[in-house]
Amino acid sequence: MTVHESIKAPEGVPGLPRPATPAHVVKSDAEAIEVAHRVAAELLKGASERDQHRSLPVAEVDLYSQSGLWSINVPKKFGGPEVSYRTLVKVIEIISAADPSIGQITQNHLGIVAAIRTVSDEAQQALLFGEVLKGVRLGNAFSEFGSKRAADFETSFTDHGDHVVVTGKKFYSSGAILAHLVPIVATDDQGRAWYVIADRNAEGLTVINDWSSFGQRTTFSGTVIIDHVKVPKDHVVPGYKGYEKPSADGAIFQIIQVAVDTGIAKAAIDDTIDFVKTKSRPWIDSGLDKAAADPYTIQAIGSLTLRLHAAQALLDKAAEAIDDALVEPTAEKVAWAQIVTAEAKVLSTEIAIEATNKLFELAGTRATLAEHNLDRHWRNARTHTLHDPVRWKYAILGNYFLNGVNPPFHAWS
Repeated sequence: MTVHESIKAPEGVPGLPRPATPAHVVKSDAEAIEVAHRVAAELLKGASERDQHRSLPVAEVDLYSQSGLWSINVPKKFGGPEVSYRTLVKVIEIISAADPSIGQITQNHLGIVAAIRTVSDEAQQALLFGEVLKGVRLGNAFSEFGSKRAADFETSFTDHGDHVVVTGKKFYSSGAILAHLVPIVATDDQGRAWYVIADRNAEGLTVINDWSSFGQRTTFSGTVIIDHVKVPKDHVVPGYKGYEKPSADGAIFQIIQVAVDTGIAKAAIDDTIDFVKTKSRPWIDSGLDKAAADPYTIQAIGSLTLRLHAAQALLDKAAEAIDDALVEPTAEKVAWAQIVTAEAKVLSTEIAIEATNKLFELAGTRATLAEHNLDRHWRNARTHTLHDPVRWKYAILGNYFLNGVNPPFHAWS
């Protein structure tokens, strides 16, 4: 058993209370899309200002989680909507087009819900899904800043009968600051990785507001200090089991990232079109009265829209492959879900970067003024698409199609 010394943590951000009233439970795929559009309209109103001032989106995330969209992949067996993943990723895209930081905050929550479905016994599923259906939010304390590789974990826990005690330090903790429960990836004495789901206000758990990235600013994906935090055994989820045999868990974590990027791209293209039509001036040599009549601009918008639609089509195809793999999780179906998700990840990354960069070329110099804050789209795209390197997606695809080698099986693939 590993013995940890206490960790001196700076003052953190206090946790929020749990919802006073139960969250809405969505009844159908169609309702999920309808609710997503309604919530997105509210999130859009202050998205630019929240980015500029790094404002903590407390009311916005409360609205989002209470809407029922955070429980949409809870199985019907436990009272959840269990919408298709095609619907789920459309929801994330809609939310992310309004505010991609808030879209990203949902990613680990929904990924953990999927993992619980795969690895937990029925009693643990009933307990944790019941919490999610009430509106309880799961955060993220997975990655470690100083480890050699993303999947190397120094955070560990020790068994104390009816509870465990976990100690470590995490970074890139999107959602933890506004969560009610914080899943911590920690290893046992055999080196196996578990999700140790701690109460956000547990003694020894400190969430620090130190996220300084130039993009995705209001994910607040900073540091979590875990200093001898006690967690009851029924909140310790055997995450490692999700990768002992074929499952769609890794592809699910990935596809939600894809939907965030297509949302960013869509928002950038929409803002480009609006700016060109309402604020941009035609080039002096064009002889035109409106910037929107410029044939080069027209061609560029057509190209961007085409590439976005291609990425969205692959996103749909990947989601359908995941739904298929959930029904029949064979090695072949899981590998195919991973492959199509990797394809979608490549195109969504490329269109997010291209669209957010092209915005300024097409809209003109005045689009760079701080009052418009349109650079947030590029900053968000450039930051979020770094989550896992697309150059390795190309390698996975080539090895699969050329040599018949299945993708590596982990949460990043």
